[in-house]
Amino acid sequence: MLRTVQGCAEDLATGVVTSRALVEECLSRIADTSGEGARAFISVSADAARASADAYDALRRAGRAPSIFAGIPFAVKDLFDVAGERSMAGSRALADAPPAKASAPTIARMLAAGFIPIGRTNMTEFAYSGIGANPHYGTPLSPWDRASGRIPGGSSSGSGVAVADGMAVVALGSDTGGSCRIPAALCGIVGYKPTANRVPLDGVVPLSGSLDSLGPLGASVSCCAIVDAILAGEAPALPTPRPLAGLRLAIPKEIMRDGMDATVAATFERAVALLSAQGAHLVEVSFQPLLDLVAAQRRGGFPGPESYDWHRDLLAAKGDLYDPRVRSRIEFGASMTAADYVALASARRRIIAAMNALTAPYDALLMPTCPIVAPRIDELAEDAEYFRLNALLLRNPSIGNFLDRCAISLPCQRPGEAPVGLMLMGETGGDASLFAVAAGVEAALAS
Repeated sequence: MLRTVQGCAEDLATGVVTSRALVEECLSRIADTSGEGARAFISVSADAARASADAYDALRRAGRAPSIFAGIPFAVKDLFDVAGERSMAGSRALADAPPAKASAPTIARMLAAGFIPIGRTNMTEFAYSGIGANPHYGTPLSPWDRASGRIPGGSSSGSGVAVADGMAVVALGSDTGGSCRIPAALCGIVGYKPTANRVPLDGVVPLSGSLDSLGPLGASVSCCAIVDAILAGEAPALPTPRPLAGLRLAIPKEIMRDGMDATVAATFERAVALLSAQGAHLVEVSFQPLLDLVAAQRRGGFPGPESYDWHRDLLAAKGDLYDPRVRSRIEFGASMTAADYVALASARRRIIAAMNALTAPYDALLMPTCPIVAPRIDELAEDAEYFRLNALLLRNPSIGNFLDRCAISLPCQRPGEAPVGLMLMGETGGDASLFAVAAGVEAALAS
């Protein structure tokens, strides 16, 4: 059983556990040579974490702990600035970058709440893939079927594996097309994408300014709700689960269930039946804007040109250090014309408005996070298959980024089964409502 943020807070308050014990537990799992610590983390802050833990334990004994969360270990995706550390974004091209002079606002808020950074997690280089593979630092394996060597999902691969393996209580990720939700789905945990403008992007290596968002990965909906509030500068609180009776959930007819493998199809349909049996009103609905969304991106999406704008000087100087699969996608962004980009932005505004009108009667949209279970790493040897599987993994979650909505992935498999994510998508700015719905669904799935 994985630890939760709220569970740790309660155990720290009652003396059941100390911060030092939590930190040592995480460090032990990271250091375990039979595990994935060496690939899940690019760097580990063992000494600093121990010192912080001892300090918080002393403060708590004196009744001076700065918050109920003081002393809980968390992992940091390698694109967040932490003062004194290099943000390399999973790349060799930034290995000689100067250490950050200041922490990103999101990191500063986590530190102010008393969370302890345990280390920097591995990721797809520059966050440009949903696979989670990294040729520079290794690819951490999904906790499922490790003997076969399955991908963790990306781009927040190390963050997903760190939480799933108990190497951190919670982890931070970024989500431009599903990079928190895909690893959550493939690793059997919870991943959250907030409404983008709620959480500041300053001090974070970008991928696509139009689509980037920052969110948490954790063991439960409450873990993500607590950390999301802290990242957004809001007062953290446990979500009140919405009763399933009368809950209105729309299952899109278009796109979302295309190409599902047998495992995902069976697991998703079982979850749908369970929610329906407990009183939720589930209805299949046709959403033409989803087809319009696909058509709008036929000449390319936002990540290509926006990433190329950020990378072009670095590519000119150190392009040979990039993962070739990442480099090719970034360089392709140079081919989009200004007129194509403007047309895409205009189409996005129209599609968002049309979709908002159609989804207003529902509490959330419901769909599989990814249509397939985690592929084996050896399936990715050929570029064609790599890019096909990458597109398939990104397809469903990326819709939430294009529509500028909040979305969450919950595990819906039974114990021992392959991890499958159940995704709930809310309205733009409807984060609090979505957390309440997700908490109700989570309770139902556990019943």
